[in-house]
Amino acid sequence: MRVKIEDIQMLIQAVQDSDLVELIWEDNGSRLVLKKAAPVPGAAAPGSGVEIARLTGTDSDHATEAAHGAAEGRVTIEAPMVGTFYRAPAPDAEPYVDVGSVVEIGQPLCIIEAMKLMNEIESEVRGRIVEILAENAQPVEYGQPLFVIEQI
Repeated sequence: MRVKIEDIQMLIQAVQDSDLVELIWEDNGSRLVLKKAAPVPGAAAPGSGVEIARLTGTDSDHATEAAHGAAEGRVTIEAPMVGTFYRAPAPDAEPYVDVGSVVEIGQPLCIIEAMKLMNEIESEVRGRIVEILAENAQPVEYGQPLFVIEQI
């Protein structure tokens, strides 16, 4: 079974509208973990902040391709959803990363706002930011390249 973005959006809305803190959904080797995060102070739009923690499995191999670049030693991080790209946690805050920044696995790179929820996008590799391919406060599409990271 192929995971559809509409299904994920419905699950995000269900978590947002409930007292749930975490939802784990598994189906045919696919696994989706949604965790409520604290609201991002001063963010462009209010939201309870549901973080999409991980999507794995054979049906989502295409989603994890975001972590694999064509150039050896380089990884392209792609947008896991449609939304608005923000480089910083608040309009007056410093960006999470800049070109040349060294990042660790799990370190926040940006926020994508989708359905008034702030989704922190984390690095899947340790490395140095080589390129930032999206513009702050601009819409991004699912699968759109956001960052190029050179693994170190």
